[in-house]
Amino acid sequence: MHGRFSREAISTKIAHITLQEKEKMTEPKRALITGITGQDGSYLSELLLEKGYEVHGIIRRTSTFNTDRIDHIYVDPHNENARFFLHYGDLTDGVTLRRILEAVQPLEIYNLGAQSHVRVSFDSPEYTVDSVGMGTLRLLEAIRDYRQRTGIDVRFYQAGSSEMFGKVQEIPQKETTPFYPRSPYACAKVYAHWQTINYRESYGMFACNGILFNHESPRRGETFVTRKITRAIARIVGGQQKKLYLGNLDSKRDWGYAKDYVKAMWMMLQQDKPDDYVVATGETHSVQEFLDIAFKYVNLDWHDYVEFDKRYLRPAEVDLLIGDPTKAKKKLGWEPSVTFEQLVALMVEADLQALGLSLPNGKSTQPLNDQAYIRQGLATMVD
Repeated sequence: MHGRFSREAISTKIAHITLQEKEKMTEPKRALITGITGQDGSYLSELLLEKGYEVHGIIRRTSTFNTDRIDHIYVDPHNENARFFLHYGDLTDGVTLRRILEAVQPLEIYNLGAQSHVRVSFDSPEYTVDSVGMGTLRLLEAIRDYRQRTGIDVRFYQAGSSEMFGKVQEIPQKETTPFYPRSPYACAKVYAHWQTINYRESYGMFACNGILFNHESPRRGETFVTRKITRAIARIVGGQQKKLYLGNLDSKRDWGYAKDYVKAMWMMLQQDKPDDYVVATGETHSVQEFLDIAFKYVNLDWHDYVEFDKRYLRPAEVDLLIGDPTKAKKKLGWEPSVTFEQLVALMVEADLQALGLSLPNGKSTQPLNDQAYIRQGLATMVD
């Protein structure tokens, strides 16, 4: 006999594993994602499917389809090989969240759902706080209740935001930097952040906060400034638009590539212990810098097309954000793989291609392999 158990004892233990337990051992890992139809939700879904997961997502019922970013991975649930499923629900409805949790029985939950537009949060503060702040609390309570009844530990990822730092108290911002939120959205995110920590420390839940700085891609929503710029460039080149209206061009942000950032989300839930991490590039660039690079790609001067509109100013501005990703690099082994210039190029090219256009002088750099499922012609740039 070697160690504590003989070979016979181990064989006997294996023989007594039930058929149900064997099936669970061979089942794919199951994940539930809120905000699955968004930029991050679509990239995360692709990543998890590539890793062999069964992926479930929560979507809100609307009169028109809003699944453009995930249509390419959707499979009819009647297909016996289907590993991607959607469920109607809402972060403002705690009862439905519990029912979905019971039905899906996930091992990992990624809470990406939110009213995520900072400027809009000033116009709809109550809904923003209800979906972002209270929505997180409802989900945490559902997980706690589920574990008490089933004994199953669910790992939880909470999508935090660099907007929580707001009027920055330290440069660069790291996990221990005090928060100073300057919008209803940011205030709600701070509440969700501390509730996640509270449930981790009070109930021993495996719950992580990812404090993600701005992350962009061709799948970014059309009203976010980076995508608003690249989409307008394509429409200007295509003769569909003459002017682009923007607010504060001096705001500086730490911009990264969304596809890189969802990898960090997954990495957090694979660790031995839960923790909180800043995910950022460690560089900051102004909106004007983004304009410079983006318009140069099509040999245009942005000064000829961009006009100021005070409607796009926030009641309380956030002037500078730059993250310190040291902890994520050391503990997770995470690294950003895309430069600021590559990111701008990718987004400009994707929007041009969406209109059937190519870069002037055939100067396409093809910097990244990213299938972008984007809407180009549905909205005006006045929104």
